[in-house]
Order: sequence, then C-alpha cells, then structure tokens
Amino acid sequence: MKSTPAPQTVPPVLGTALTLLLATATGLAVASIYYVQPLLGLLAEQFGVGSATIGLLPTLTQLGYAAAILLLSPLGDRFDRRRIIVVKAAALVAALAFAALAPGFAALCVASVGIGLMATLAQDLVPAAATLAPEAQRGKRVGQVMTGLLLGILLSRVAAGSVAAVAGWRAVYGIAAVAVALLIPLLWRSLPRFVPATSAGYGSLLMSMVGLWTRHAPLRRAALAQGLLSVAFSAFWSTLALVLAGPEFGQGSAVAGAFGLAGAAGALAAPLAGGIADKRGPQAVIRISALLVFLAFAVQAVAPASLWLLVGVAVVFDLGVQAALVSHQSVIYSLDPASRSRLNAVLVSCMFVGMASGAALGSALLAGFGWRAVPVLGVVAALGAMLVARRRA
Repeated sequence: MKSTPAPQTVPPVLGTALTLLLATATGLAVASIYYVQPLLGLLAEQFGVGSATIGLLPTLTQLGYAAAILLLSPLGDRFDRRRIIVVKAAALVAALAFAALAPGFAALCVASVGIGLMATLAQDLVPAAATLAPEAQRGKRVGQVMTGLLLGILLSRVAAGSVAAVAGWRAVYGIAAVAVALLIPLLWRSLPRFVPATSAGYGSLLMSMVGLWTRHAPLRRAALAQGLLSVAFSAFWSTLALVLAGPEFGQGSAVAGAFGLAGAAGALAAPLAGGIADKRGPQAVIRISALLVFLAFAVQAVAPASLWLLVGVAVVFDLGVQAALVSHQSVIYSLDPASRSRLNAVLVSCMFVGMASGAALGSALLAGFGWRAVPVLGVVAALGAMLVARRRA
C-alpha cells in the first residue's frame, strides 16, 4: 500500500531552541527504560531473586518498547504527531509513578512493561525532527536530537545509580516522573501541528510496514544489523551492575551508574556520524562502527579483568553502536518521506527485540557461565552485524 502524502503546513525548519527541547525530551523519554540497569543488584537483594530472574525487568521493559514501536509509532503518519507526543508523555509519567510506588516484584514487572510501552515517545520525537529539518541538514539535525537520546540512555545510569545510593531506588522513578511531567506543557506550546502523511486506517498502516520491509532492502539490512548490535549493547549494560557487585569487583550501584559517563563519550559521535553520512554516505560509517563493537568485545573476552578494561570497552562499543544507529536512520529516512514513522518503527522494533534478547541472553549466560561469557555473545552479535552490513541485497 502506498501512502498519500499531505502537504506540510509548517515550514521544515528546526531552530536551536526547538532542537534542544526535542533532544531533552527524547533523552528523558528513552532514559526511562534504562534507569533499572544499575539498580538490578539492589532490586535482586530487596526482592530476594537471582540474577536470571531479576533480568526480567530490563527484558520486559525492552519488549514493551519493541511492541509499542511496532504497534503505536505508525500512528505518527496518521494523526497529528504533536498530540500523540503529549498523550504518550502523560502516560509515561503515570507508568514511572507506578514503578515508584510498586509494592512488590510482580508490580514492578507490570510497571516495567508500561514504561517500555510509553517510552516510545522518543521514537515520535525523532521523526518529528526529521520532518522539521531542512533536507540538506537532515542527518546533522537528527544526529543532534539523537545525541539527546543517546545521552539519555547512557547518563540515565549515572543518575539512577547516584540517586539510588543516596535516596533508594524508588526515588529514581519518582524524580523521573516529575522531570517528564515538566516537559509536557513546553512540548505542547513549542511543537507545530503536523498534518498526517496518510489517511489510511490503522490495519492498513500495520500491513504497510510489511510492504516497506519487502520493498526496501536497505531497511532490512539496517534493521537486522542494528538489531544484532543491540544484542551486544544490551547484554553488557543489563549485566554490568551484577558483574560489578560480584567477587571480581565488589562495587555498588553508584559505580555501576558512573559507567554511563564512559558510554556517554559514544553519544557525542552522533552529530558527527550524521554529518559524515550526509556528505559521504552512511555505509562506510556503518561498517566501521560494527568493527569497533566487534573489537571492543573481543578484547574484553580475553584481556585480564579490570575496571579500566570495562571503561574502555564501554567507550568503544558505545561509540560504534550509536554511530551505526544514526547512520542507519539516515539511510531509512531517505527511502520514503511519507512513511518515516513506519520506517522508524521497523528499525527500532528490530533494535529493541535485539535489546530484549541481549538482556535475556546476557543474564542467562552470566548465571550459567560467568561474566566472561557476556563479551563472547557481543563478539558473535557484532560479527553478524558486520556480515549483514556487507550485503547488497
């Protein structure tokens, strides 16, 4: 099914102030699904569960995110994206507040699913930026907004670990709920109205994603490669707090959260990667990025254990994963401007299926074989991404 484009009623200009707002909102939205990672050691102790069971929390959050990306994000092509953004932000506030008040592990699992579902607000904001950006600067502007997203992913761990060490894990979710709530009136006032790009019904929108997958080989390659890199990414971050709390390192949630500062270095590459993709094409960036992820985990798998090794690994593989994501988005946004929300939904749903798989596999490997098994998974996943990126069909 082909979309029927509608004329845009706002000029495609993304100024500095609006870019900053979109980047901030995107970062806070996506941070919601990562606050739990440095808290896993604390939560496992409080609720009396093992490493494999506590791994359900990030797994359920990421599965909820993937499901909502696939089922809800396409609505951005059908309805006013500003209204969708505000409604999702309010629902995310409610899910975070429920997590802060969760009376037990089962309730926190339910809250985790809700957070994952509504944190897809981030993936409504990124296509909004792509729509408002001038075509010649689209990669750069999307990269700037993606910097907010990536810093949200990485610095969320710093914030969560630090707050939990001082005020407990419930305060993490409570503060997050307040932060998102404060953004809602700013988003409503600052964003323009978006005219829908299609008048198709919901069922047709969902089916059209199958058509997009079938028609566009670059979309298939981008989704598969980024999904595999996300397996490696999530396996590391979903097990790091448990590894650091173990006998090899003996560190708490604050140290686990501080590792986000190391990974944040990779987020700074997002605008640079977008600019290079605009000028020279994204394929070279994607291949180099996958190689960086492969090398980082290969070193971790064989080198002597140390905190500095883990810091270096986090810097290098985060740089690779984030640069690849921005480059993949540059690829897919050029395929069909009227279908950007659905193209993004396909890419990011595959990415978060990879995230959920990485969290589950990483937790299982850690419980069964020890922490050295986790980077082996990262090596295999990165190798798969490298092979996919080399394909031309």
